[in-house]
Amino acid sequence: MPEAVCAVCGRRRECNFAATSHPVCPSCAPKATATCARCGQDRPPQARWPEGPVCDPCYTAALRHRGRCASCGRQRRLVIPPGLDADTCADCAGLPVTHACSDCGIEDKLYERGRCDRCSLRRRATALLAGPDGQIPAGLTPVLETICAARNPRSALNWLRRRPGAVMLADLAAGKLPASHQALDAHPRRRAADFLRSILTAGGVLPPRDEELARTGQWLADVLQAVRPDAARRLIRAYATWQVMRRLRASAGRAARPRTYTAHARRNIRAAAEFLAWLHGRGRALAACRQADVESWLATGPAAGQVRDFLSWAARQGHCQAFDIPGPVRVSGAAASQDERWAQAARLLHDDTLDLTDRAAGCLLLLYGQQLSRIAAMTTSQVTTRDGTVHIRLGDHDVPVPEPLGIVLTELVRTGRSHTGTGSPAPTPWLFPGGLPGKPITAPRLGSRLRALGVYAQTGRRAALLDLAGQLPAAVLADLLGPAPGTAVRWMRQAGGDWSGYAAELARTRHHQP
Repeated sequence: MPEAVCAVCGRRRECNFAATSHPVCPSCAPKATATCARCGQDRPPQARWPEGPVCDPCYTAALRHRGRCASCGRQRRLVIPPGLDADTCADCAGLPVTHACSDCGIEDKLYERGRCDRCSLRRRATALLAGPDGQIPAGLTPVLETICAARNPRSALNWLRRRPGAVMLADLAAGKLPASHQALDAHPRRRAADFLRSILTAGGVLPPRDEELARTGQWLADVLQAVRPDAARRLIRAYATWQVMRRLRASAGRAARPRTYTAHARRNIRAAAEFLAWLHGRGRALAACRQADVESWLATGPAAGQVRDFLSWAARQGHCQAFDIPGPVRVSGAAASQDERWAQAARLLHDDTLDLTDRAAGCLLLLYGQQLSRIAAMTTSQVTTRDGTVHIRLGDHDVPVPEPLGIVLTELVRTGRSHTGTGSPAPTPWLFPGGLPGKPITAPRLGSRLRALGVYAQTGRRAALLDLAGQLPAAVLADLLGPAPGTAVRWMRQAGGDWSGYAAELARTRHHQP
């Protein structure tokens, strides 16, 4: 068949009507449809069996219809009688065994050269990781096993075939790409390099590092290159190095969390650079800046107040005088109605058609007022069962959960998320594993999933905390659910409660020991 650029998919492939103005490859060519003998839908038939044409979903389901054979008692593919009521394997029915994998012998849908999807995945991954001598480097053996253990082998096969990260992995196995964070940082395919980095880190090939912190350091280098004049660049570098980045590193070292959130730090650095550029445009150096100049800057927009941290640091270091800059205004925002909150919670608790991830995360938000960033970073060890009751640890103590939520949480711990990224390790500590191997889901992704169900994080969380703060003392709220003492007191006051200021917010000390 002659080659041409397919008019449908745009790829150069063997095409029908190659000499015409509308060549079409076999994959894009319209397919004849027929009524499926099993589901009754009008679809292109994948096979024609004695009972009639069978569409692809029914064909796949039939090949994977396994159970205990009524005759021999073995766990086999059941073929007789045709359909969902099949209870007899091919051997016992006197029929030839078809669609058996040539490697493992399982009866399943075959993908290449008589192999099932999982055996096909192992063959391709082994070929990809084999070095020049045909052997897989010892250090990459864990990577091979995590790829082959993918929950969805077909997704992993597509990644090996189409993704640039797989090409980079082959280069690494062949010795063309060094196995280091620095080599991946310098690679032009940044997203593919980051995904491969997660695979290599989860497999123990690379040491773990705080990726958000590393990316912020790279971002800072780009920002500094654009700062003019040189005196302003030196100030921004000193501020970023000794104030912002040092604070971020200390925060990352203290907190046992999967990632360091750096958006606020970046806004501080960007505000400092913009303020110095604004001053330079007015012909003033920072040392000559006065309160009137700062007030003029603050009048330029709501984000201008972000410069407060930089100017406070600069004043302490003697680069300028001290300025009076108001702090950020706390905005309580709107809350969902309690009726809406309980209706959403009831749906999440009892609707079995929803994904377990969405049900569990939504209930933790609506019932316990947890932030998305805290929900995303939860581990399976925070869910325990004692005396038949499921408990969850959100603060200093285990909290018993209602039975419907307990069922959701224990099932989520047992089965895990339905989809995780290729190369993700099978045993994961995360309650909500994400698309990057070895990492939990991100808070923005979790929020997007909940919004698709009509659950909005800010309004739902406010409604939950207002309800809880109206019923519990601030001390109990802080101990059980994890907010800081001052935060618990503010929620209690918004809810109209009065519990004596939680001992003046624990005497204003964050290191209080009960």
